[in-house]
Amino acid sequence: MSGLIWELAIALSVLCAVAGVLMMPLAQRNAQVETRIRSLRTPYDDRDEVIEDRVPVWIRLLGVIGQTVLRSGLLSGKAINDLRETVNASGNRSGLALPLFVGAKLVLAVGLPLLMLIFIRAAHIAMSAPLVMGIGGIIGLMAPDYLVRSNRKRYLRSVETGMPAALDLLIICAEAGMALEAGFERVGAEARDGAAATANELRITAMEMKVLADRHRALANMGARTGLDSMIRLGAVLAQSLKYGTPLAQALRTLAAEMRHSALMRFEARAARIPVLLTIPMIVFILPCIFIVVGGPAALEVMRTMLSP
Repeated sequence: MSGLIWELAIALSVLCAVAGVLMMPLAQRNAQVETRIRSLRTPYDDRDEVIEDRVPVWIRLLGVIGQTVLRSGLLSGKAINDLRETVNASGNRSGLALPLFVGAKLVLAVGLPLLMLIFIRAAHIAMSAPLVMGIGGIIGLMAPDYLVRSNRKRYLRSVETGMPAALDLLIICAEAGMALEAGFERVGAEARDGAAATANELRITAMEMKVLADRHRALANMGARTGLDSMIRLGAVLAQSLKYGTPLAQALRTLAAEMRHSALMRFEARAARIPVLLTIPMIVFILPCIFIVVGGPAALEVMRTMLSP
């Protein structure tokens, strides 16, 4: 039975390798087409163009595998939209992000169990083959989700951190008489070096405000994309200002002050947790040393007295 499983694993590995070799020309052809299309477009800003020409072939191969799965109909439209929202929320909005995510899940779910099985056979580790393949499949399916969630948290943290400074720039643009769309574009260009994530969200909102007929919808999408309370409040404040004609600069100044106060409250809450977090390390590492220093000489003296004739 074990020999049959071993032969099946080798056969699947060879099959995956042959399929990868056959898909490489397709990946290279798609890369050439994308390069030609990109060369005909007028970029929004040359510094913001994502250079995908130097993407390794194996990444493009994963993208081709994921694109094949997406087009095969195995996933429903709702599942694809949920995956796209998850990937976009982590700041990866390129056309290759979703196919790469799906392709990585598929390749890891199939390839990682085979690699683990080959490793335990080569190392002569006594483990059940179905158990090893099951563990490898679970890890392969969950690893891309974990990476995407980590990127999402890091991206949203960057957006939250850069919001007060971006609002200060918006206040300057509003007081200078710039329109809201122009102010978003200017802040997105100026804040790119210091707060790239926040600048990216503002630029997307500016482009949506140009495309969509209702600007309130674009402002609502700004908070829906990230789910951050600061972005939702900013969209609500701007929508209220556009609807009732309230002074935009004053509303933004008040919102920036509230965000800084909220950030200060979060920092104070984290600082208040430090004594509680230090209790366990102090008990485990510091108190034993104190007991040894204080009670060590007395313990040695007692032992010397009891062992002496």
